This record gives sequence, structure tokens and C-alpha cells, in this order.
Amino acid sequence: MYKRKPFFIVFEGIEGSGKSYLSKKLYNNLKRRGAAVILTREPGGTKRAEKIRKLILEDYFEKKNGEKFHKYTDTLLYMAARNEHIENKIRPFLAKKYIVICDRFIDSTFAYQVYGKNVKKKFIENIHKQILGKTKPHITFVLKANVNKAMRRLNKRKIKNRYDKFSKGFYHKAQKAFISIANKNKKKYCILDNSNDDKKIEYKILRLIERRIKK
Repeated sequence: MYKRKPFFIVFEGIEGSGKSYLSKKLYNNLKRRGAAVILTREPGGTKRAEKIRKLILEDYFEKKNGEKFHKYTDTLLYMAARNEHIENKIRPFLAKKYIVICDRFIDSTFAYQVYGKNVKKKFIENIHKQILGKTKPHITFVLKANVNKAMRRLNKRKIKNRYDKFSKGFYHKAQKAFISIANKNKKKYCILDNSNDDKKIEYKILRLIERRIKK
């Protein structure tokens, strides 16, 4: 039985990197060991935030109408969903001393909106100052993968969303951004190469988390 303490874990990476799979594996492994743990995602995580997610996706896939959300409107919708998520799920569960595992968080905004779509970094940082407060991940796992392999994984998916349909060049740019962000704060980030579906990564992540939460 683990000692109850709040701990916030994030998984980041391009689509096809295995972040959703490994976040679920960690959740299941911790749950089996008796930990108080929840698994959530961004954008989404709460009923209202999931509605915003659906709105973003519907706008992206609407083919009949040539008008799309402006990139800053799109970004503000992500920020709105994040605020709902933090206020109504992440922060309350951390207050109850849960381990919170999140599939995507703030680094995806920087990788996709700033580096990918040229939204001004300061624009996002100013909003984060208001909505994040002290709510920040204790550790973020950045999963990198050979982009060709990642795209082959995406092609196998029966149901695809907007994140699964970017260009190869976009994924290269986003992955480079994730790694750059992680390298600037190695105490709070762990970069893992998941190109080859190595089962050992699942247990490496579990062991690392166990060491952190036992401190």
C-alpha cells in the first residue's frame, strides 16, 4: 500500500508515440497496487471540457464550410477546457491526495500551438499564469518515436481524430519541440524512446513513479 500523497504525472508526445497506451498501463499498475489514482486527458477530462473538445474537433473536420476557427480562437478553446479541467478535476483530486495521471497537458499546447502553428508563446504563458497557479506536474514523461513508425501506428487506428491527421513534417516539428522542452528541465522530465514497443518501458515508468511517491 502506498502512502497517500498528491502526485501529478503527465504523458506527452506526438500521436503514435504510445503515450495513451502507457498512461493507461501506469494507471492499471498503480490501481492494482492499491494506489488512489485517476486517469484523465486533455483536451477534456470533465463533462464541460469534453464538450469543448468536441467543438474543436467538429470545427476541424467540417468540410462543407470553408470558415475555420482562427488559431487564437482554437488556442483559447484549449485554454478554456484546461481551466475547467484544473478547477473541477485535477486540483480537487490532488487536494484529496490522489495520484493524477494526465494524457497531455501544457507542453502539448506549446508543441502544437506555439511551435506548430506559430501562436505567440507569451500569449499562452499569460493565460497559464492565471489558470495554473501552483498546479504543475511533478513529472512529465515525453515519449519519442520514429515518426514513420508512429504514422504506421496511426494508420492502424479505426477511428481517427484531428491529431492523427497532421503531416509528417508537423509531427517532426512537434516532437522536436517536446524534446527541447524536456531538455530544459531534466529534474521534472523523463524522455523515453518508444519506437520499438519495448515492454520494459512500462515497468521502467512504474519503478520510477514508485521511487518518487515513496520519498
